[in-house]
Amino acid sequence: MDVLANFKTIEVESPVDKIIKQIRNSIASGQLKPGDKLPSERKLSDSFGVGRTYVRDAIKKLEFYGILKTLPQSGTIVSGTDISAMEGLIANVIKLNEDDFFHLVETRVILETYACGQAALHRTSRDIADLEESLEAYKHTIDARLSGVREDFNFHLRIAEASRNMVIKSLMQILIPDILEIYKKLNVCGEGRFYKSFENHKEILECIVKQDSKGAEEAMRSHLKDVLDFSSSYKGEEK
Repeated sequence: MDVLANFKTIEVESPVDKIIKQIRNSIASGQLKPGDKLPSERKLSDSFGVGRTYVRDAIKKLEFYGILKTLPQSGTIVSGTDISAMEGLIANVIKLNEDDFFHLVETRVILETYACGQAALHRTSRDIADLEESLEAYKHTIDARLSGVREDFNFHLRIAEASRNMVIKSLMQILIPDILEIYKKLNVCGEGRFYKSFENHKEILECIVKQDSKGAEEAMRSHLKDVLDFSSSYKGEEK
């Protein structure tokens, strides 16, 4: 009998994951309700017994998923998202990590390629205006020599909205923030990368405006090719 077959790998949780779980439990138990304000980072840090950086990272991750929302002058509040939906989202926030990098990117390419083609078919004048606004915000940010990660994410999310497939949008909200976090750790977005992405975004938008579904799919696939290739080689190195 193989005794080792009965043993399971021990999962070591990071302080960020533990903070996320405690916030989840507070939401699930009703101690925190939609609209409730969280204590300050300093108070949370003291309560959790960890540095403020961990608290800040946990809040940022939950903000990406729409579970928390930080309002100017008001602090961080619990969003109005359905609690049962939050439970599923938070579970995924914790589970996805750097080990899943290749599969995260691979799934992103499949979802976004399809969404882009559908956006070209179903986009409205409002969608085009929203995409143009997102693209302009992206350009403004990178011209100021700032990271355009959030603006990049918003542009892609607008495409998902234009596709009229809200399941894809929800899946992207789960996948992309983790991918972007790993991008930063591995320095995928090097100098000049944001400007190249901006040009790719312009090409994608042109196809969507012209309702060129196949062209939009190809433009998105080409846009994501570099990072897919990188994630593939990274996967190989890990093995």
